[in-house]
Amino acid sequence: MRLVIALAAALLATPAPAQEGLRGHGGPVRALAASRDGGVAISGSFDQSAIVWSLKTDTARAVLRTHEGSVNAVAILPDGRFVTAGEDGVIALWRAGDAEPERRFKAHEAPIASLVVSPDGASLASAGWDETARVYAVADGRLLRTLEGHRGQVNAVAFLPDGALATAGYDATLRLWPTDGATARVIEAATPLNALAVLPDGRIAAGGADGNVLLVSESGEMLAHVEAAETPIIALAASPDGASLAAASPRGSVAIIDAASAKVRFTLNGPGLPVWSLAYAPDGRTLLTGGGDRLVRRWDARTGEHIGAVLQTAAPDDLAGLGDTRGAQVFRACAVCHSLRPDGENRAGPTLHGVFGRRAGSVPGYAYSQAFRALDLVWTPQTVARLFELGPQAYTPGTKMPEQTLSSPQDRDALIEFLRAATGEKTGSRP
Repeated sequence: MRLVIALAAALLATPAPAQEGLRGHGGPVRALAASRDGGVAISGSFDQSAIVWSLKTDTARAVLRTHEGSVNAVAILPDGRFVTAGEDGVIALWRAGDAEPERRFKAHEAPIASLVVSPDGASLASAGWDETARVYAVADGRLLRTLEGHRGQVNAVAFLPDGALATAGYDATLRLWPTDGATARVIEAATPLNALAVLPDGRIAAGGADGNVLLVSESGEMLAHVEAAETPIIALAASPDGASLAAASPRGSVAIIDAASAKVRFTLNGPGLPVWSLAYAPDGRTLLTGGGDRLVRRWDARTGEHIGAVLQTAAPDDLAGLGDTRGAQVFRACAVCHSLRPDGENRAGPTLHGVFGRRAGSVPGYAYSQAFRALDLVWTPQTVARLFELGPQAYTPGTKMPEQTLSSPQDRDALIEFLRAATGEKTGSRP
Protein backbone atom coordinates (compact mmCIF):
# COMPACT_ATOMS: atom_id res chain seq x y z
CA MET A 1 0.00 0.00 0.00
CA ARG A 2 3.03 2.26 0.58
CA LEU A 3 0.42 2.18 -2.71
CA VAL A 4 0.76 14.35 -24.34
CA ILE A 5 -0.99 16.35 -26.53
CA ALA A 6 -1.60 13.48 -28.96
CA LEU A 7 -3.20 11.41 -26.25
CA ALA A 8 -5.38 14.33 -25.23
CA ALA A 9 -6.52 14.89 -28.80
CA ALA A 10 -7.38 11.22 -29.25
CA LEU A 11 -9.32 11.13 -26.01
CA LEU A 12 -11.26 14.28 -26.80
CA ALA A 13 -12.13 13.05 -30.27
CA THR A 14 -13.12 9.48 -29.47
CA PRO A 15 -16.05 8.55 -27.20
CA ALA A 16 -15.24 5.96 -24.56
CA PRO A 17 -17.23 2.78 -25.14
CA ALA A 18 -20.17 3.12 -22.77
CA GLN A 19 -20.71 -0.57 -22.36
CA GLU A 20 -17.17 -1.07 -21.09
CA GLY A 21 -16.46 2.04 -19.06
CA LEU A 22 -14.53 5.27 -19.45
CA ARG A 23 -11.15 4.35 -20.90
CA GLY A 24 -8.22 6.71 -21.22
CA HIS A 25 -5.73 6.19 -18.41
CA GLY A 26 -2.50 4.29 -18.90
CA GLY A 27 -2.47 3.06 -15.32
CA PRO A 28 -4.83 2.15 -12.49
CA VAL A 29 -7.45 4.76 -11.57
CA ARG A 30 -6.34 5.96 -8.15
CA ALA A 31 -8.87 8.73 -7.41
CA LEU A 32 -12.38 9.84 -8.39
CA ALA A 33 -14.74 12.76 -7.78
CA ALA A 34 -18.08 13.79 -9.30
CA SER A 35 -19.48 17.29 -9.76
CA ARG A 36 -22.49 18.51 -7.79
CA ASP A 37 -24.69 18.49 -10.90
CA GLY A 38 -23.61 14.99 -11.91
CA GLY A 39 -22.48 16.05 -15.36
CA VAL A 40 -18.74 15.81 -14.88
CA ALA A 41 -16.26 13.54 -13.12
CA ILE A 42 -12.51 13.71 -12.67
CA SER A 43 -10.19 10.76 -12.25
CA GLY A 44 -6.56 10.57 -11.15
CA SER A 45 -4.19 7.76 -12.07
CA PHE A 46 -0.87 6.11 -11.44
CA ASP A 47 -0.01 7.27 -14.98
CA GLN A 48 0.59 10.80 -13.54
CA SER A 49 -2.46 12.34 -15.20
CA ALA A 50 -5.98 13.39 -14.32
CA ILE A 51 -8.83 13.17 -16.83
CA VAL A 52 -11.98 15.30 -16.79
CA TRP A 53 -14.93 13.29 -18.12
CA SER A 54 -18.36 14.27 -19.41
CA LEU A 55 -20.75 11.77 -17.88
CA LYS A 56 -23.42 12.84 -20.36
CA THR A 57 -21.47 12.03 -23.52
CA ASP A 58 -18.95 9.50 -22.16
CA THR A 59 -16.03 11.52 -23.50
CA ALA A 60 -12.87 12.99 -22.03
CA ARG A 61 -12.96 16.77 -21.90
CA ALA A 62 -9.36 17.28 -20.84
CA VAL A 63 -6.21 15.48 -19.77
CA LEU A 64 -4.44 17.35 -16.96
CA ARG A 65 -0.71 16.85 -16.48
CA THR A 66 1.46 18.63 -13.96
CA HIS A 67 2.39 16.08 -11.29
CA GLU A 68 5.70 14.25 -11.08
CA GLY A 69 4.20 11.03 -9.84
CA SER A 70 0.83 9.37 -9.49
CA VAL A 71 -2.27 11.52 -9.01
CA ASN A 72 -3.55 10.14 -5.71
CA ALA A 73 -6.44 12.50 -4.95
CA VAL A 74 -8.87 14.72 -6.86
CA ALA A 75 -11.72 17.07 -5.95
CA ILE A 76 -14.19 19.43 -7.62
CA LEU A 77 -14.82 22.85 -6.08
CA PRO A 78 -18.35 24.30 -5.90
CA ASP A 79 -17.43 26.84 -8.61
CA GLY A 80 -16.48 24.04 -11.04
CA ARG A 81 -12.71 24.21 -10.71
CA PHE A 82 -10.74 20.99 -10.29
CA VAL A 83 -8.11 20.11 -7.71
CA THR A 84 -5.46 17.42 -8.04
CA ALA A 85 -2.86 16.19 -5.55
CA GLY A 86 -0.14 13.65 -5.97
CA GLU A 87 2.80 11.57 -5.06
CA ASP A 88 5.01 14.66 -5.50
CA GLY A 89 3.35 16.40 -2.53
CA VAL A 90 1.91 19.10 -4.83
CA ILE A 91 -1.66 20.45 -4.95
CA ALA A 92 -2.81 21.98 -8.26
CA LEU A 93 -5.96 24.00 -9.02
CA TRP A 94 -7.36 23.98 -12.56
CA ARG A 95 -9.99 26.00 -14.40
CA ALA A 96 -12.11 24.13 -16.92
CA GLY A 97 -10.58 24.37 -20.38
CA ASP A 98 -7.10 25.42 -19.23
CA ALA A 99 -4.09 23.30 -20.20
CA GLU A 100 -2.00 24.51 -17.25
CA PRO A 101 -2.99 24.80 -13.59
CA GLU A 102 -4.17 28.13 -12.28
CA ARG A 103 -2.03 27.53 -9.21
CA ARG A 104 0.21 24.76 -7.92
CA PHE A 105 2.09 24.60 -4.65
CA LYS A 106 4.10 22.21 -2.56
CA ALA A 107 1.76 21.15 0.23
CA HIS A 108 3.60 18.18 1.78
CA GLU A 109 7.14 16.85 1.93
CA ALA A 110 5.91 13.36 1.00
CA PRO A 111 3.13 11.88 -1.15
CA ILE A 112 -0.39 13.21 -0.64
CA ALA A 113 -2.85 10.36 -0.10
CA SER A 114 -6.15 12.20 0.35
CA LEU A 115 -7.77 15.55 -0.49
CA VAL A 116 -11.16 17.01 0.48
CA VAL A 117 -13.03 20.30 0.13
CA SER A 118 -14.62 21.96 3.18
CA PRO A 119 -18.42 22.16 3.38
CA ASP A 120 -18.31 25.88 2.51
CA GLY A 121 -15.85 25.38 -0.36
CA ALA A 122 -13.36 27.85 1.14
CA SER A 123 -10.59 25.45 2.14
CA LEU A 124 -8.88 22.23 1.19
CA ALA A 125 -7.56 19.57 3.55
CA SER A 126 -4.86 17.14 2.51
CA ALA A 127 -3.36 14.07 4.18
CA GLY A 128 0.28 13.22 3.59
CA TRP A 129 2.82 10.55 4.26
CA ASP A 130 4.93 13.15 6.08
CA GLU A 131 2.78 12.35 9.17
CA THR A 132 0.66 15.50 8.83
CA ALA A 133 -2.66 16.71 7.51
CA ARG A 134 -2.86 20.32 6.39
CA VAL A 135 -5.59 22.83 5.60
CA TYR A 136 -5.14 25.44 2.87
CA ALA A 137 -7.25 28.40 1.75
CA VAL A 138 -8.70 27.92 -1.73
CA ALA A 139 -8.50 31.64 -2.50
CA ASP A 140 -4.73 32.04 -2.22
CA GLY A 141 -3.20 28.70 -1.19
CA ARG A 142 -2.35 30.01 2.26
CA LEU A 143 -1.65 27.37 4.92
CA LEU A 144 -4.36 27.67 7.57
CA ARG A 145 -3.61 24.76 9.85
CA THR A 146 -1.23 21.84 10.30
CA LEU A 147 -2.52 18.74 12.09
CA GLU A 148 0.30 16.82 13.77
CA GLY A 149 0.21 13.79 16.02
CA HIS A 150 0.02 10.69 13.85
CA ARG A 151 2.97 8.33 14.18
CA GLY A 152 3.36 7.40 10.55
CA GLN A 153 1.72 8.18 7.25
CA VAL A 154 -1.67 9.88 7.27
CA ASN A 155 -3.78 8.04 4.72
CA ALA A 156 -7.06 9.95 4.79
CA VAL A 157 -8.67 13.21 5.85
CA ALA A 158 -12.33 14.30 5.88
CA PHE A 159 -14.37 17.33 6.90
CA LEU A 160 -17.27 16.85 9.31
CA PRO A 161 -20.50 18.80 8.69
CA ASP A 162 -19.53 21.49 11.24
CA GLY A 163 -16.09 22.06 9.67
CA ALA A 164 -14.15 19.91 12.14
CA LEU A 165 -11.74 17.37 10.68
CA ALA A 166 -11.08 13.66 10.92
CA THR A 167 -7.81 11.96 9.98
CA ALA A 168 -6.88 8.29 9.72
CA GLY A 169 -3.44 6.79 9.64
CA TYR A 170 -1.11 3.87 9.41
CA ASP A 171 -0.65 4.14 13.18
CA ALA A 172 -4.13 2.60 13.63
CA THR A 173 -5.69 5.77 14.98
CA LEU A 174 -8.66 7.88 13.97
CA ARG A 175 -8.24 11.48 15.16
CA LEU A 176 -10.99 14.08 15.47
CA TRP A 177 -9.83 17.70 15.31
CA PRO A 178 -12.19 20.41 16.68
CA THR A 179 -12.65 23.66 14.79
CA ASP A 180 -11.28 25.69 17.73
CA GLY A 181 -7.80 24.17 17.44
CA ALA A 182 -8.10 22.12 20.62
CA THR A 183 -6.25 18.82 21.01
CA ALA A 184 -7.55 16.04 18.82
CA ARG A 185 -9.54 13.18 20.25
CA VAL A 186 -7.77 9.90 19.48
CA ILE A 187 -9.72 6.72 18.78
CA GLU A 188 -7.55 3.60 18.78
CA ALA A 189 -8.24 0.97 16.13
CA ALA A 190 -7.02 -2.60 15.92
CA THR A 191 -5.46 -2.14 12.49
CA PRO A 192 -3.98 0.55 10.23
CA LEU A 193 -6.65 2.77 8.68
CA ASN A 194 -6.62 3.54 4.96
CA ALA A 195 -9.78 5.48 4.09
CA LEU A 196 -12.47 7.79 5.48
CA ALA A 197 -15.99 8.84 4.56
CA VAL A 198 -18.40 11.10 6.46
CA LEU A 199 -22.18 10.68 6.41
CA PRO A 200 -24.44 13.76 6.37
CA ASP A 201 -25.42 13.18 10.02
CA GLY A 202 -21.75 13.39 11.07
CA ARG A 203 -21.04 9.71 11.51
CA ILE A 204 -17.57 8.74 10.36
CA ALA A 205 -16.65 5.58 8.49
CA ALA A 206 -13.04 4.37 8.58
CA GLY A 207 -11.71 1.56 6.40
CA GLY A 208 -9.19 -0.77 7.99
CA ALA A 209 -6.41 -3.03 6.78
CA ASP A 210 -8.30 -5.96 8.30
CA GLY A 211 -11.24 -5.53 5.90
CA ASN A 212 -13.52 -3.97 8.51
CA VAL A 213 -15.31 -0.63 8.28
CA LEU A 214 -15.60 1.20 11.60
CA LEU A 215 -18.56 3.50 12.25
CA VAL A 216 -17.80 6.24 14.78
CA SER A 217 -19.99 9.07 16.06
CA GLU A 218 -19.07 12.72 15.59
CA SER A 219 -18.07 12.80 19.26
CA GLY A 220 -15.79 9.76 18.91
CA GLU A 221 -18.03 6.97 20.20
CA MET A 222 -17.48 3.61 18.51
CA LEU A 223 -20.83 2.58 16.98
CA ALA A 224 -20.21 -0.51 14.85
CA HIS A 225 -17.72 -2.79 13.12
CA VAL A 226 -18.77 -3.99 9.67
CA GLU A 227 -17.01 -6.99 8.13
CA ALA A 228 -16.89 -5.70 4.57
CA ALA A 229 -14.07 -7.69 2.94
CA GLU A 230 -11.39 -10.28 3.56
CA THR A 231 -8.68 -7.90 2.38
CA PRO A 232 -7.87 -4.28 3.31
CA ILE A 233 -10.40 -1.53 2.64
CA ILE A 234 -8.59 0.95 0.40
CA ALA A 235 -11.44 3.30 -0.60
CA LEU A 236 -14.70 4.48 0.94
CA ALA A 237 -17.56 6.67 -0.26
CA ALA A 238 -20.81 7.78 1.39
CA SER A 239 -24.01 8.26 -0.59
CA PRO A 240 -25.32 11.86 -0.57
CA ASP A 241 -28.44 10.88 1.35
CA GLY A 242 -26.41 9.03 3.98
CA ALA A 243 -28.22 5.74 3.43
CA SER A 244 -25.27 3.76 2.10
CA LEU A 245 -21.52 3.36 2.23
CA ALA A 246 -19.37 1.80 -0.49
CA ALA A 247 -16.17 0.05 0.59
CA ALA A 248 -13.59 -1.18 -1.95
CA SER A 249 -10.86 -3.79 -1.59
CA PRO A 250 -7.85 -5.02 -3.57
CA ARG A 251 -9.67 -8.18 -4.67
CA GLY A 252 -11.91 -6.14 -6.91
CA SER A 253 -15.08 -6.26 -4.85
CA VAL A 254 -17.10 -3.34 -3.49
CA ALA A 255 -19.36 -3.86 -0.47
CA ILE A 256 -22.48 -1.70 -0.32
CA ILE A 257 -23.27 -1.16 3.37
CA ASP A 258 -26.62 -0.08 4.79
CA ALA A 259 -25.61 2.82 7.04
CA ALA A 260 -28.58 2.44 9.39
CA SER A 261 -28.18 -1.25 10.19
CA ALA A 262 -24.40 -1.42 9.62
CA LYS A 263 -24.91 -4.52 7.46
CA VAL A 264 -23.59 -5.35 4.00
CA ARG A 265 -26.54 -5.23 1.58
CA PHE A 266 -24.75 -6.66 -1.45
CA THR A 267 -21.34 -6.80 -3.10
CA LEU A 268 -20.32 -5.58 -6.54
CA ASN A 269 -18.02 -8.02 -8.29
CA GLY A 270 -16.01 -7.26 -11.40
CA PRO A 271 -15.10 -3.56 -11.09
CA GLY A 272 -11.42 -4.20 -11.93
CA LEU A 273 -8.62 -5.58 -9.78
CA PRO A 274 -7.96 -3.89 -7.44
CA VAL A 275 -10.58 -1.18 -6.88
CA TRP A 276 -8.63 1.94 -5.92
CA SER A 277 -11.31 4.63 -5.92
CA LEU A 278 -15.03 5.32 -5.47
CA ALA A 279 -17.42 8.24 -5.89
CA TYR A 280 -21.21 8.57 -5.74
CA ALA A 281 -23.05 10.74 -8.22
CA PRO A 282 -24.96 13.51 -6.42
CA ASP A 283 -28.33 11.83 -6.92
CA GLY A 284 -27.02 8.74 -5.12
CA ARG A 285 -28.28 6.41 -7.83
CA THR A 286 -24.93 5.91 -9.58
CA LEU A 287 -21.63 4.74 -8.11
CA LEU A 288 -18.36 5.28 -9.97
CA THR A 289 -15.47 2.88 -9.45
CA GLY A 290 -11.87 3.14 -10.61
CA GLY A 291 -9.70 0.07 -10.79
CA GLY A 292 -6.57 -1.68 -11.87
CA ASP A 293 -8.05 -2.27 -15.33
CA ARG A 294 -7.61 1.49 -15.98
CA LEU A 295 -11.35 2.04 -16.42
CA VAL A 296 -13.93 4.19 -14.69
CA ARG A 297 -17.05 2.04 -14.39
CA ARG A 298 -20.61 2.99 -13.42
CA TRP A 299 -23.02 0.97 -11.30
CA ASP A 300 -26.63 1.26 -10.20
CA ALA A 301 -26.02 1.89 -6.51
CA ARG A 302 -29.50 0.65 -5.59
CA THR A 303 -29.35 -2.75 -7.29
CA GLY A 304 -25.64 -3.39 -7.82
CA GLU A 305 -26.10 -3.82 -11.57
CA HIS A 306 -23.37 -2.60 -13.87
CA ILE A 307 -24.49 0.20 -16.19
CA GLY A 308 -23.65 -1.49 -19.47
CA ALA A 309 -22.26 -5.00 -19.90
CA VAL A 310 -19.42 -5.91 -17.58
CA LEU A 311 -16.51 -6.74 -19.82
CA GLN A 312 -13.53 -8.04 -17.93
CA THR A 313 -11.04 -6.09 -20.00
CA ALA A 314 -7.98 -6.24 -17.84
CA ALA A 315 -4.77 -4.48 -18.73
CA PRO A 316 -2.63 -6.51 -21.16
CA ASP A 317 -0.64 -9.14 -19.26
CA ASP A 318 3.03 -8.39 -19.86
CA LEU A 319 3.90 -11.72 -18.25
CA ALA A 320 1.84 -13.82 -20.65
CA GLY A 321 4.06 -16.42 -22.30
CA LEU A 322 7.05 -15.58 -20.12
CA GLY A 323 6.58 -18.44 -17.68
CA ASP A 324 6.06 -18.51 -13.95
CA THR A 325 9.67 -18.31 -12.86
CA ARG A 326 10.89 -16.86 -9.60
CA GLY A 327 11.91 -13.72 -11.46
CA ALA A 328 8.45 -13.34 -12.97
CA GLN A 329 6.91 -13.61 -9.53
CA VAL A 330 9.26 -10.93 -8.20
CA PHE A 331 8.42 -8.67 -11.14
CA ARG A 332 4.65 -8.85 -10.51
CA ALA A 333 5.06 -6.13 -7.86
CA CYS A 334 6.50 -3.88 -10.60
CA ALA A 335 3.96 -4.68 -13.32
CA VAL A 336 1.41 -2.05 -12.24
CA CYS A 337 3.91 0.72 -12.95
CA HIS A 338 6.08 -0.69 -15.76
CA SER A 339 5.30 -2.24 -19.14
CA LEU A 340 7.66 -4.75 -20.75
CA ARG A 341 6.40 -4.65 -24.35
CA PRO A 342 8.11 -2.81 -27.24
CA ASP A 343 4.88 -0.87 -27.80
CA GLY A 344 4.15 -0.57 -24.08
CA GLU A 345 2.92 2.81 -22.90
CA ASN A 346 4.47 4.73 -20.04
CA ARG A 347 2.48 4.09 -16.87
CA ALA A 348 3.36 5.40 -13.42
CA GLY A 349 6.87 4.38 -14.47
CA PRO A 350 8.41 4.25 -17.95
CA THR A 351 8.37 1.16 -20.14
CA LEU A 352 11.22 -1.23 -19.35
CA HIS A 353 11.61 -2.57 -22.87
CA GLY A 354 15.27 -2.09 -23.81
CA VAL A 355 16.18 -0.99 -20.30
CA PHE A 356 19.64 -2.57 -20.26
CA GLY A 357 22.12 -0.22 -21.88
CA ARG A 358 19.74 2.74 -21.61
CA ARG A 359 20.65 5.93 -19.82
CA ALA A 360 18.47 6.62 -16.78
CA GLY A 361 15.83 9.27 -17.42
CA SER A 362 15.80 8.93 -21.21
CA VAL A 363 12.51 7.28 -22.23
CA PRO A 364 10.64 9.65 -24.57
CA GLY A 365 7.32 10.95 -23.29
CA TYR A 366 7.86 10.07 -19.64
CA ALA A 367 7.82 12.94 -17.11
CA TYR A 368 10.88 12.24 -14.98
CA SER A 369 11.75 14.34 -11.95
CA GLN A 370 14.55 16.84 -12.54
CA ALA A 371 16.78 15.02 -10.06
CA PHE A 372 16.33 11.74 -11.93
CA ARG A 373 17.02 13.29 -15.33
CA ALA A 374 20.30 14.65 -13.95
CA LEU A 375 21.60 11.23 -12.89
CA ASP A 376 24.74 9.99 -14.62
CA LEU A 377 23.61 6.39 -14.69
CA VAL A 378 23.20 3.65 -17.29
CA TRP A 379 20.97 0.70 -16.52
CA THR A 380 22.90 -2.55 -16.53
CA PRO A 381 22.27 -5.82 -14.68
CA GLN A 382 24.63 -4.54 -11.99
CA THR A 383 23.02 -1.11 -11.54
CA VAL A 384 19.48 -2.54 -11.51
CA ALA A 385 20.55 -5.06 -8.87
CA ARG A 386 22.13 -2.27 -6.83
CA LEU A 387 18.93 -0.22 -7.08
CA PHE A 388 16.96 -2.97 -5.37
CA GLU A 389 19.70 -3.74 -2.89
CA LEU A 390 19.93 -0.16 -1.54
CA GLY A 391 16.45 1.09 -2.41
CA PRO A 392 15.44 3.84 -4.87
CA GLN A 393 15.73 6.74 -2.42
CA ALA A 394 19.31 5.88 -1.52
CA TYR A 395 20.53 4.84 -4.98
CA THR A 396 18.63 7.35 -7.14
CA PRO A 397 17.79 10.34 -4.90
CA GLY A 398 14.88 12.37 -6.16
CA THR A 399 13.18 9.44 -7.88
CA LYS A 400 9.38 9.07 -7.92
CA MET A 401 9.70 5.30 -7.61
CA PRO A 402 8.08 3.92 -4.45
CA GLU A 403 10.60 2.80 -1.86
CA GLN A 404 11.18 -0.93 -2.09
CA THR A 405 14.13 -3.26 -1.72
CA LEU A 406 14.95 -6.90 -2.39
CA SER A 407 17.05 -8.09 0.53
CA SER A 408 17.52 -11.56 -0.95
CA PRO A 409 20.42 -11.83 -3.46
CA GLN A 410 18.60 -14.79 -5.01
CA ASP A 411 15.52 -12.65 -5.66
CA ARG A 412 17.64 -9.89 -7.20
CA ASP A 413 19.43 -12.38 -9.46
CA ALA A 414 16.10 -13.93 -10.49
CA LEU A 415 14.65 -10.52 -11.33
CA ILE A 416 17.67 -9.60 -13.45
CA GLU A 417 17.50 -12.85 -15.42
CA PHE A 418 13.79 -12.33 -15.98
CA LEU A 419 14.31 -8.76 -17.19
CA ARG A 420 17.08 -9.89 -19.55
CA ALA A 421 14.69 -12.30 -21.22
CA ALA A 422 11.63 -10.05 -21.15
CA THR A 423 12.97 -6.65 -22.19
CA GLY A 424 15.19 -7.37 -25.18
CA GLU A 425 18.58 -6.93 -23.52
CA LYS A 426 21.08 -5.09 -25.65
CA THR A 427 24.27 -6.85 -26.72
CA GLY A 428 27.15 -6.09 -24.42
CA SER A 429 25.10 -5.40 -21.31
CA ARG A 430 25.99 -8.67 -19.63
CA PRO A 431 28.68 -8.63 -16.93
